[in-house]
Amino acid sequence: MTPLDLAPVPVGLLLREWRAARRLSQLDLSLDANISARHLSCIETGKAQPSRTLLMRLADVLDMPLRERNALLRAGGYAPSYPETGLDTPAMGRINQAIDFILRQQEPYPAFLMNRHWDILATNQAAQRVNGFVLDGRASRHANMLRAVFDPDDLRGALANWDDVGGTLIGHLHALVAGSPTDTKARALLDEILAYPNVPSRWRLRDLDTPPAPLLTTEFRHRGVTLSFFSTITTFGTPRDITIDGLHIESCFPMDEATAQFCRQLGG
Repeated sequence: MTPLDLAPVPVGLLLREWRAARRLSQLDLSLDANISARHLSCIETGKAQPSRTLLMRLADVLDMPLRERNALLRAGGYAPSYPETGLDTPAMGRINQAIDFILRQQEPYPAFLMNRHWDILATNQAAQRVNGFVLDGRASRHANMLRAVFDPDDLRGALANWDDVGGTLIGHLHALVAGSPTDTKARALLDEILAYPNVPSRWRLRDLDTPPAPLLTTEFRHRGVTLSFFSTITTFGTPRDITIDGLHIESCFPMDEATAQFCRQLGG
């Protein structure tokens, strides 16, 4: 790593990147933030130093995740506002209780706790049972949902509607990359996922004309059994911690009675 890599990014450059990601003109952003377009232009070019309060207001308008808000504050010369607390710390005791409750309540149907990059942080027993069935008792090769879905030697081999699932997930990943210009991990994950075999070339570009489906449906076929699920996403409202801000729980529900009965039988 070179000294240039360690140099702080100017606050004006960060604002321009986020404004471009949100497709806002200087006038649009200035009106929404209740400042003059001239003042915003001076901030972006480095001719004016924004106050902490103004940076927080701009971050609100730009709908920046908490981690990126901290980065914006640091770039402006201010201390970060939001902590990042590990899930395994005592301070997260109540959050973990809520997560455990939601995961257990989803039985006998699968549920997954993931972060913003689809890393699987926890599952319920039903998720492990269903994965064990479709993978013939093997553990998944990956602790990341996207890698598992796109790897031909993992869940992809059992997904009857892989084109639909893969297309939906790659659309969400493209949206994350486009909407978070400083998220290098998301960009690296997109490059990795696109490098898997037989990924359609059209998925390399973000599809702006086809919005993601409101519900993700997943269909597994294995050993003559078809399992069909639809998924819902639970997030934590008004988070004040970076860790919580990135968490979501994906809960899978049976689309037919045959799937529901099979999941009940797997659970014994």
